[in-house]
Amino acid sequence: MFATGLRRAVRESVSGLPREFWWLWTSTLVNRLGAFVATFMALYLTLDRGYSATYAGLVAALHGLGGVVSSLGAGVMADRLGRRPTMLAAQVSTALSVALLGFVEHPPAIAAVAFLVGMASNASRPAVQAMMADIVKPEDRVRAFSLNYWAINLGFAISSAGAGFLAEYSYRAGFLIEAVMTLGCAIVVFVKLPESRPERTVAEKADEAGVGLGTVLRDGRFMGVVGLSFLVALIFQQGYVALPVAMGADGFSSSDFGTAIAVNGVLIVALQIPVTRFIAHRDPRRLLVLSSLLAGYGFGLTAFAGSLGVYVLTVCVWTLAEIVNSPIQTGLVVRLSPVHGRGRYQGMYTMSWAVAALVAPLLGGYVIDRFGSEWLWGGCAAIGMAAAAGYGVLMRGLPEEPREVAVAAVRQEDAAKTSDVTPAA
Repeated sequence: MFATGLRRAVRESVSGLPREFWWLWTSTLVNRLGAFVATFMALYLTLDRGYSATYAGLVAALHGLGGVVSSLGAGVMADRLGRRPTMLAAQVSTALSVALLGFVEHPPAIAAVAFLVGMASNASRPAVQAMMADIVKPEDRVRAFSLNYWAINLGFAISSAGAGFLAEYSYRAGFLIEAVMTLGCAIVVFVKLPESRPERTVAEKADEAGVGLGTVLRDGRFMGVVGLSFLVALIFQQGYVALPVAMGADGFSSSDFGTAIAVNGVLIVALQIPVTRFIAHRDPRRLLVLSSLLAGYGFGLTAFAGSLGVYVLTVCVWTLAEIVNSPIQTGLVVRLSPVHGRGRYQGMYTMSWAVAALVAPLLGGYVIDRFGSEWLWGGCAAIGMAAAAGYGVLMRGLPEEPREVAVAAVRQEDAAKTSDVTPAA
């Protein structure tokens, strides 16, 4: 009985999505299975190369800055050149720069290449999200974004464990393996994924200049979502920045932090799909308010953690917020984006997370050093409440989602109609 119910749940979670989505999903999974640089950059620089923690932090910041710089440019490319060429250029550039990073030795060169890696690796995200919105029907998008997020975390969990063993043998081998797997993603995109950018009518082409970055910046509701996304991302980033510092100050070991943070990946892999089935057709406004509160209070509870078990409990709370927030917020971004401006809008949304990744280490470190970790966790709770209030106000009177058909389905239907029509003599 349980097995039958489980099979039905899995079938309902994965059925009805187009074949192109699953190739895109496969590309995401392969990419995350090869993730090495982001996970072990600090250890590589301090343990293998012997550089200081300060220099390692500078390189990590430059890597994040590269992501900030590329977000908007990649979004524009996805709209002008297409999703497919943008992903191909980003993935090939990532493979080459990651491989190069394994061989450069001088500090300025390492910092420069790390910046390039950050630019290249972040450039594919707006195109991936725009293509997913193109090829998946509106009613299935939350489910599709959730499955893609699940693939990211599954790949990251597996790669982190494997990369830990690989690092003991050779960091350079890890860089080269990531380069090869990223090239594998590019091959999947080149062979299996057609261009999905919606075709423009004559009127839309004439008005194309009207959908630029200025359009995005003047879109008050959307920029409000971007700002709230930044606040939520600022909270989540503390799990990888301030949490290990605070646990270390409390006398916990690096393995204790590893155990606590591993719960995040395990819960996402275990719960992302069933939770998404539960929330798929519920009010996104309430879900975003709830997830913001859970994120803020989850980190706020860390101020009272005195044992590993309590730390794990706090991770469980904010992980549930992450599971709910990610697909709902990504779906909201698509809902607020004009069809022919999805790349630019996704680029702006991606930039909010990239900026948060850049600001969070600086902010978290400053607050802990100046005021203590309790003030940081209290600040996270306050930010979570502010974000919840913001979503509650911003999403009032949200227009109904437009009735649209996925591009892939339209093209298939048009092709079928064309084949059935006999040309006039």
